[in-house]
Amino acid sequence: MSVISQTVEPFDLVIFGGTGDLAVRKLLPAMFHRFVDGQIPASSRILGIAREALDDDGYRALLRESLRDAGEASQLDVFLQHVGYRPLDARKSDGWADFADLMARHPDHVRVFYLSTSPELFVDICARLGDLGLNKGASRVVLEKPIGRDLASANEINDAVGRVFDESQTYRIDHYLGKETVQNLLALRFGNALFEPLWNAGHIDHVQITVAETLGVGHRGAYYDRAGALRDMLQNHMLQLLCMVAMEPPASLAPDAVRDEKLKVLRSLTPIDDSNAAQLTVRGQYRAGVAEGASVPGYPDELGDTRSGTETFVALKAEIANWRWSGVPFYLRTGKRLPERVSEIVVVFKAVPHSIFDPSNGPLEQNRLVLRLQPDEGVKLWLTIKHPGPGGLRLRHVPLDMTFAEAFGVQQRDAYERLLLDVVRGNPTLFMRRDEVEAAWRWADPILAAWAAAGDSPRPYAAGSWGPSAAVALIERDGRTWHEDNE
Repeated sequence: MSVISQTVEPFDLVIFGGTGDLAVRKLLPAMFHRFVDGQIPASSRILGIAREALDDDGYRALLRESLRDAGEASQLDVFLQHVGYRPLDARKSDGWADFADLMARHPDHVRVFYLSTSPELFVDICARLGDLGLNKGASRVVLEKPIGRDLASANEINDAVGRVFDESQTYRIDHYLGKETVQNLLALRFGNALFEPLWNAGHIDHVQITVAETLGVGHRGAYYDRAGALRDMLQNHMLQLLCMVAMEPPASLAPDAVRDEKLKVLRSLTPIDDSNAAQLTVRGQYRAGVAEGASVPGYPDELGDTRSGTETFVALKAEIANWRWSGVPFYLRTGKRLPERVSEIVVVFKAVPHSIFDPSNGPLEQNRLVLRLQPDEGVKLWLTIKHPGPGGLRLRHVPLDMTFAEAFGVQQRDAYERLLLDVVRGNPTLFMRRDEVEAAWRWADPILAAWAAAGDSPRPYAAGSWGPSAAVALIERDGRTWHEDNE
């Protein structure tokens, strides 16, 4: 099956933080893949911006090393001719006038300013762009998470960006929304008569969302210790996944139609605060252990601070107070130094109301729809069937498995490939609107405040385990268990 590639208008993509890990490891490879597939017009330009004293050739050499396995060398040579570099400091005036002159050479291009920097620089960069008049016309700004560390700081950033770029020009990116499986969730729910009639509290027992990493904090320690797992993953990525599962059918796939429904979910989340946080949330911090077959240090050792109270693991039980989901718990967990690198959504349906089978036939397990975001994106629907062959009726719980790479014979691309070109196209469907960010922080802030007021340290867990035992108790005291895919 061939993939139809659509070109976009000529554009200038300017990546602030162009020498950083995200730009080098994700954004530039994404653009190279789109170039190889013929989606980047010949006059388009990609410009890296950072404080390092590099020139075009030095930047291209840096990128060549990271892109050497991404495609043919001849294609890479042509792609890199579209790439340039300018050393700029957001808080100093040197070089900005020359940068404006460079942008003015193609006044008809779509301009995308990607802020792959710390949020503290968003305000300064946008102010510079506004002073130079680079916010006019078909100009767009992309904001990487985290947008603030609480509602107040998020509002400060959004207010400052909003003084330069209109909301229609502002794209708050969450790369999880660009993943193929998340897109397929829309198709599964709203393109098939099988699921949507069952997508409610009458038929679904509970939902699990897991985002697990095997790595520790590594070189991100300074940032991570200020953020923690809730700010880094749960408040943005995981709440967006929850919204995609739980939202009502939008009237269409128009950008605001989808985002309106996600906002309703965020506003319907039952509050978690100092009255119930101890019962509904678990915080953890990894200690030394074995991960991926090797002994690894604990978080305090990696950080060099044995007093850190930052959580590297969070599990919580959320509920949505509306007609569709009343009484259906959503169990969320995320953490570092866990046994597997996996991101998945598990929708567990209710058990059959009455079993006609003898217990000796085997267990009658609940149906599960498992959407795997990474690795090996795909969908599994677990069903109970009879084991084939003679010897009596033997029940088996087996998956209908659709791994995308096998089903369609195409390699799954990184989510940034879709999202970057959606910005160029001016399609904000898969990006967060300001009121979504605010609603997410309004729900998350009381949890953080409850933890701070309690003064409890995160529960320790061994690297290579599934987090503190309290995370297991969180779900098992409701008579449920965390999903483990052993097939």
